[in-house]
Amino acid sequence: MRIIVVGAAGMAGSRVVTEAVERGHHVTAVFRETRPEHLPAQVEITHGDVTDVDRMTGVFEGADAVVGATRPAPGAEDTVTATTTALLDAAEATGARVLVIGGSAPLRGPSGGLVFDDARYVPPAVRAIAGASIAQLAACRVHPADWVYLSPPALLEPGRRTGGYRRGTTTLVTAADGTSRILAEDLAVAVLDELENPSGDRQVTAAY
Repeated sequence: MRIIVVGAAGMAGSRVVTEAVERGHHVTAVFRETRPEHLPAQVEITHGDVTDVDRMTGVFEGADAVVGATRPAPGAEDTVTATTTALLDAAEATGARVLVIGGSAPLRGPSGGLVFDDARYVPPAVRAIAGASIAQLAACRVHPADWVYLSPPALLEPGRRTGGYRRGTTTLVTAADGTSRILAEDLAVAVLDELENPSGDRQVTAAY
């Protein structure tokens, strides 16, 4: 499978690149400014700004799947919708399936409301980016591209790959103590599992 990873310099994107290569896929890592470090030697690397639809359409040509793992800089959360729409526009133009790695805020929490409204999972310091992920999913829902939105759990952090996770759809996956977390390496496992064996679900999530 030919997979394009946009946002390959980030925590999630770089792990997706590594996981895809280890599974034998042809991977192109797209980054805007900072060249990703410590990526496998087999990876094709290219510059590109996701908001440049013409450029991204050319990059996506011939791809089987695109992973959108971009994240705005602090203070630029209002750009998420436009960035995601541009990504979907380019993917639709080439017929590539696109998996958007978003946020946990649009999921339903244990109390039945949105995770966004539960301070246990969304403290004040991250409400701006959390709110942006709700708008991001809304942008996906009105777009005709072949997309799936993957919500990480409440806590995503780097660590050592275990290969294990529990899968969900529109509801936050939590442990017995109410925590919701996964390592970025195992989120990448969930991403590649979804790409290799599409579930047909529009929104998915994964956590321990």
